[in-house]
Formats: sequence, C-alpha cells, structure tokens
Amino acid sequence: MPHNTLKKIQSLYPRLSEKEKKIADYIKDKPEKIVNQTINEVSQDLNIADATVFRFCKRLGFKGYQAMKIALAAEITKPIKQIHEEIKVDDDEITIFEKIFKSNIQTLENTLHVIDGSAIVKATHLICNATNIYFYGTGGSSVIAMDAYHKFIRTGKKCFAFIDSHFQLMSASQLSKDDVAIVISHSGRNLDTLQIAKTAKDKGAAIIAITGFPKSQISQLADASLYTSSEETEYRSEALSSRIGQLSIIDALYVNTMVQHKEEANVALEHIRDAIAKTRI
Repeated sequence: MPHNTLKKIQSLYPRLSEKEKKIADYIKDKPEKIVNQTINEVSQDLNIADATVFRFCKRLGFKGYQAMKIALAAEITKPIKQIHEEIKVDDDEITIFEKIFKSNIQTLENTLHVIDGSAIVKATHLICNATNIYFYGTGGSSVIAMDAYHKFIRTGKKCFAFIDSHFQLMSASQLSKDDVAIVISHSGRNLDTLQIAKTAKDKGAAIIAITGFPKSQISQLADASLYTSSEETEYRSEALSSRIGQLSIIDALYVNTMVQHKEEANVALEHIRDAIAKTRI
C-alpha cells in the first residue's frame, strides 16, 4: 500500500488513543523538525516512551521510526493539497457538486492509506475458500450488503443477503465453519449487527468486517478487518461519506474473487446472461 504519512495520520486521527494523538499532533505541527530528530528526542519532547512512538509508526504502516522519517521527509518537500472542503450555505450548485466529488475522492484516498494489505489477502482467501458467503448489514449498511450480493452472485459462489435484520440473525444461526460472513457496519457498534456477527462467530464461520473503527467490537470479532476512512461535514455524516469506501472495498474483493475463480465466474455470468435474455423475448 502507498504511504502518505500526513494524510494517513489525518485519516486515523479520530480512532487514535490520547497518547497517539499527542504524537500525531506533534508530527503534523512540526514535520520539518521531526525529520531531523531521533526517536529518543521525540519521546523526550512528548514525555512518553520510545516504544510508544515506535508502535505509532508501526500503526501508520511503517517498519519503524526511521522508515516513517524518510517518507515524511519526501512528503514535506512538496505541499500537501487539502481536497476536502466544507460546503457553505452560499455555494452554488456547481460548487457543491465539485466539493462532493472532491470529498468522495478524499474518502477513497484516505481509505486506501488505512487499508492493510495483509487483511485484503486474508479476506480474499477466506471468500475464495468458503462454501457459502453471507452479507450482513443493518440500516444504511443493508443497502451496501445487497450491493455486495448483487456483485458476488456473478462469481459462481453461493451467496446470500437479507434486508430484514431478523432474517439475517436467523441465517447467521445456520452458518458453519465452511462459511464466511461479511459484516458491514461503519461504527462497528450497532447492536443488531453485533448480535448477527457474534452468532455467526459462535457457529464457527469466518468473519470479515468492513468498518470505520479498528477498536470496535465487530473489528475485534473479525478474522479480517477492512477499514474505511472518511470525514464528517455539516451536511454529510461520517457514516454516509464512508459508503463510497465500503463500496470500493467490496468491488476490490469481488474482482479478486472473479480473478481467482475465473472459470466458475464465466459459467455463472453465462447463466445470468441466458436468464436475462429469456425475459426479453
């Protein structure tokens, strides 16, 4: 995955601990200074342990403090453009369109920077080896789950999705160790979704979480977690903005599955085309 230290810090910031925010603020406020400091100098300035700074660098996706410094030094040689802009009440229609599109682009870039490559590989492996794939999401996330089902039905894998949360819970109670449950929840705290995920886990199914919060309960339950990152504005909640990231993660999983199951996918696509063709006669 590509690294952009300042952008990744911005993306992760709402999910950081107080000590991590202290380090993040220090890097954002003094990027030119930190590239010339040792890890010990930074920890002394902040009155925290060297290990805390090191772990923060690892959380950003770097091997250590030195790797983070090298990447940061390359970034501060050119200005970082802030794409995300607040919508103002006196903005005209075209300006609002442009800001919404730029905000969506920012969400995708932020999500790309927080995604863990190993989690993508693991999630793809779990999907490709599952007997059945179930997509779960309640409220607004149910729409994302149905979109995922609409895509994955083309892979030749057996997949299922239900709008009603009670149907979801009942289906989760029937899962086995050969199945995978893909659970979508921005907050990771929705009680209905949590119960569905716990039920699926209790039955031995593998769990893939698509969420915005690494420390959420759903993330802790998951065998593989894929994170989105978005920003909240006056007119768009963070959960609403995150949907473009969720849809893109699902797209990426779908294409990975299609590539690895090309023959089965081609057969499934042919069956779908034949069925649709008959409706047009």
